[in-house]
Amino acid sequence: MTRLFDDAAQFTEDQLRGFLDLYSDRLLGVDGGVISAAPTPQPQVSVVLGGGSGHYPAFAGLVGPGFAHGAVVGNIFTSPSAGRAYRVARAAEAGRGVIFTFGNYAGDVMNFGLAAQRLAAEGIDARRVIVTDDIASAEQPHRRRGIAGDFTVFKVLGAAAAEGLDLDAVEAAGRHANAMTRTLGVAFEGCTMPGAQQPLFEVPAGHLGLGLGIHGEPGIDDVPMLSAAELAQLLVSRVLAEAPEGAGSRVAPVLNGLGTTKYEELFLLWGHVADLLREAGYQVVQPEVGELVTSLDMGGCSLTLMWLDEDLHRWWTADAYTPAFRRVAAGLPSGTSGRAGVHLAPQETEIPAASTAGRLAGERARGAAADLAVLLEQASTELGRIDAVAGDGDHGRGMLRGITAACAALDELPAHAGIASVLRSAGRTWADDSGGTSGVLWGAALEAAANTLDEQADALSAADAVRAAGAFLESMQSLGGAQPGDKTLIDALVPFLETLTAEADRGSTLESAWSRGAAAAEQAAEATKDLRPAVGRARPLAEKSVGTPDAGATSLAMILRRLTDHLHTDHLHSSTEEDQT
Repeated sequence: MTRLFDDAAQFTEDQLRGFLDLYSDRLLGVDGGVISAAPTPQPQVSVVLGGGSGHYPAFAGLVGPGFAHGAVVGNIFTSPSAGRAYRVARAAEAGRGVIFTFGNYAGDVMNFGLAAQRLAAEGIDARRVIVTDDIASAEQPHRRRGIAGDFTVFKVLGAAAAEGLDLDAVEAAGRHANAMTRTLGVAFEGCTMPGAQQPLFEVPAGHLGLGLGIHGEPGIDDVPMLSAAELAQLLVSRVLAEAPEGAGSRVAPVLNGLGTTKYEELFLLWGHVADLLREAGYQVVQPEVGELVTSLDMGGCSLTLMWLDEDLHRWWTADAYTPAFRRVAAGLPSGTSGRAGVHLAPQETEIPAASTAGRLAGERARGAAADLAVLLEQASTELGRIDAVAGDGDHGRGMLRGITAACAALDELPAHAGIASVLRSAGRTWADDSGGTSGVLWGAALEAAANTLDEQADALSAADAVRAAGAFLESMQSLGGAQPGDKTLIDALVPFLETLTAEADRGSTLESAWSRGAAAAEQAAEATKDLRPAVGRARPLAEKSVGTPDAGATSLAMILRRLTDHLHTDHLHSSTEEDQT
């Protein structure tokens, strides 16, 4: 259990403050994460890694010469937002472009992708190297998660950049390292979020969970507990069976502790692993044993192997100096005080004056957002429980964080802001402050919906709602890649849009069309309990998900139903009278 905290909701921010104070001689804090304070005399490709907190030393502990130039820090087990990734990359950029690198999780893929687009729009070439080393998570390599193999890929990228290679070459080095890296992990006990009384999952007594995830996901199979020698045999045999085509006889191993497995236990286990690798004819090159990619206080470990050629061997053994990892053959780097702090001025956006109807619609949207914040606060725990059945349990917290941030941003808008400006501001803030999969999806989709609305229109019609909802759906699908039947919020959103469109075509009022659409979404969300997830973190645990509705579809249906109330004039009028009273 994570016992030391003040406010559990502020755990990430509080621990980062202490971390930056501890390493103030070599790191700088920026809005969204940390960057290296070491000077770069010559222009260099910047390697920026990141993900949710709870994995230390990954990610902030790996920033320094020979490794990463910056790390984006998200909330616990939650992808950092696109805004955070963009700001850290801007601060770390050293003249030759940026490589974002992270594990293969939907929220990270989308948020870092959106950040790369923003950088590209400013003339900064930004690429992504996505780690897919977890052999237990999928048959197809490109669909696998990134777990402790993050470390080997990050190390190669940092060393290649330090050599002075150009952006194409550094990207190719990272992709090659990922292609040559394989990992398998086991869990002995689940991890517990700060402030929580129970772990995210439990391993049956006398068993271990095979194929764990590092975001608190349980293993895909529970097997009887093994001795150290038997566990070494299982890990080595399974990983070697996944050797890349054409791999040689040199390997860089990482035996990684997940949080509470003692170093002495890892040393014992490594003795068996080393024997098995050498018996199989492999040359072991500078192995790493210890905590490198953790999962809060999870009990467990993983074995990573990166098969080496001449280039990977050179990059793997190259010098590096970070708070959590030091490999120095030629002396310590010189002083790191040559770089000043970085400040990015906020960008101001002019809000146009809307028509009377547009302004009134904007006011109603602000009121609805405040009401939704109350709704999602009440539902947060239950949404988290639903999400934790086959995921990481963060959906309720993520949605609440997003709507709370959106409401704060809407309070700052001028009185003349119309419905499009309100939705656009809410979307951008939701995506920037919430992070995670739901954060980037909802943020981008709200912006897309806003772009269809005319703030100078005389009224908001059912046809306007159809266009906005259609753009919302298109954004969700293009960014998230989900289709109907994949057990996501798309399964509730599509019936809503279909019903809304049909009612609009019949000439129904906006209120009536929306109400019937919300009813269709509620029925569809409940029906997702019979589906098996095909995308996202829940996919490897598809069978465990059967019988429980999808958290994203459930929250969407709740929101659509509550918005129905705000579309009825009588409800709005009575609410105004109550407020005045």
